[in-house]
Amino acid sequence: MSNINACMAVADVVRTTLGPRGMDKLIHDEKGNTTISNDGATIMKLLDIVHPAAKILVDIAKSQDAEVGDGTTTVVLLAGEFLKEAKPFIEDGVHSQNLIRSYRTASYLAIEKIKELAVSIEGKSLEEKKTLLAKCAATTLSSKLIGGENEFFASMVIDAVLAIGNADRLNMIGIKKVPGGNMRDSFLVNGVAFKKTFSYAGFEQQPKKFLKPKILLLNVQLELKSEKENAEIRLSDPSQYQSIVDAEWNIIYDKLDKCVKSGAKIVLSRLAIGDLGTQDVPLTKLWNACGGNQRRIKVHVDFCIYTKLGEVVAILVRWRMSKQNPQIVGVYQYFADRDIFCAGRVTEEDLQRVAAATGGTVQTSVNNIIDEVLGSCEIFEEKQVGNERFNIFSGCPSGQTATIVLRGGADQFIEEAERSLHDAIMIVRRALKNSTVVAGGGAIDMEISRYLRQHARTIAGKSQLFINSYAKALEVIPRQLCDNAGFDATDVLNKLRQKHALQSGEGALYGVDINTGGIADSFANFVWEPAVVKINAINAATEAACLVLSVDETVKNPKSESAQGDAAASAMGGRGRGGGAFRGRGRGIL
Repeated sequence: MSNINACMAVADVVRTTLGPRGMDKLIHDEKGNTTISNDGATIMKLLDIVHPAAKILVDIAKSQDAEVGDGTTTVVLLAGEFLKEAKPFIEDGVHSQNLIRSYRTASYLAIEKIKELAVSIEGKSLEEKKTLLAKCAATTLSSKLIGGENEFFASMVIDAVLAIGNADRLNMIGIKKVPGGNMRDSFLVNGVAFKKTFSYAGFEQQPKKFLKPKILLLNVQLELKSEKENAEIRLSDPSQYQSIVDAEWNIIYDKLDKCVKSGAKIVLSRLAIGDLGTQDVPLTKLWNACGGNQRRIKVHVDFCIYTKLGEVVAILVRWRMSKQNPQIVGVYQYFADRDIFCAGRVTEEDLQRVAAATGGTVQTSVNNIIDEVLGSCEIFEEKQVGNERFNIFSGCPSGQTATIVLRGGADQFIEEAERSLHDAIMIVRRALKNSTVVAGGGAIDMEISRYLRQHARTIAGKSQLFINSYAKALEVIPRQLCDNAGFDATDVLNKLRQKHALQSGEGALYGVDINTGGIADSFANFVWEPAVVKINAINAATEAACLVLSVDETVKNPKSESAQGDAAASAMGGRGRGGGAFRGRGRGIL
């Protein structure tokens, strides 16, 4: 009984978040982080639930979120309601195995009825499919914080999901958050977009826009490496030190040269691209690297240093002459000087998305780079979005990735918008793969409830009562939708029961009308959801309820209890009047 009570208490926490008029929860954790959400899975993850049976509800919410993305609040509510309806029978002495058997039978019948009522969207044209999928996405988003702009975001989600095609990897759809502006400032990039990575001062000299560039993707460090802590070099002649410095410079220049010779106009690396490649390098470094004791030293094909009596008199850098002291002379920017854009420390996820979109391959070496490993796109540009600058690759040949750039006021709002879009993306993907939808707004739940009540009359024995209780539990969805919207749930449910009881079957698609407080044809009003969401929710909720009902006793290891007790006792015995074994500062009681 304690297990059932704990599960009912957890279900009551998320009960008020269901539906378009559901309330949000503000969760403040011990670290000081604040989360505002009405997503069932998010709330369940953030709740610090210690009761072992109640944790089952957390698990089914997570599994629902991972499997279909939406219906996380529904699955927790249904599991809690199944247990609530089973509680009186357990109190009256009914064996739990009888309940479990009947619940599983009812679950099977309910799922078969859903498959019978589902409407297929297979065989439609692309435009018709997009319209139907937009309705599913809008239904999901209507219960979220961004529900006021559900049509705007629904079309964005459809385009993003269709852009990745049959790819199963959700990370091919990137969601980037930029504080500021309003929701309508959000936009979709048919390609890849990521924030400008860390860069040195010379970055601004690089070109910021290319047409049909070749793209080189690296997992290589393009900078001078520092010696390890335990590295040791023994020199017999001080002049040998210069040869070591020269060797370091030759290595990095060799890498940079090979990047340039590959023909790429954009170089991205997961590791750092040092100041030699991206920043203005003072020519004193070049002078010192050459030893500074010859009249004319050709350091590199692009620059020469001329000396007279040991002093620099001229420096030739890409055919530009300067006759100043090297301490204050100009600079040398490697990639920018060759009209190449580079970015280091690109995240692994963004680099893989660029590779998937542009058709490139991430290289772990700059040796033997061939054209086949280079990516390409129609347009690359750096664009200002709010206070951030984004590198945007559009017109990619593979086209199996998309990026949604989210705008909004508060950080908490943008975080919740991201969670909402994740649910919508999952729903659209499932609708595309399973291609069957059912009416939402509690319509499918009421129809299954009517069907199970009718079926229960054909059963003799106690099972009739148990299946009836299962059917009654399914009514929690339309009832809670009414309660959260401030309507009279009893009145609306009576109307729905009357409509669904019609012999003609015309009322099978009627559900709660959130806008008027009455009932309406949910399918005609485009309140749809994929059939797989409801099937998975009923399956998971029934299994969770049966699992809790199958437990007749909770056993705790006495050793762990005594260990916890000893730890608590030792913690309490530090100060004050200790007793017996406790040595405090006060007078001991013997």
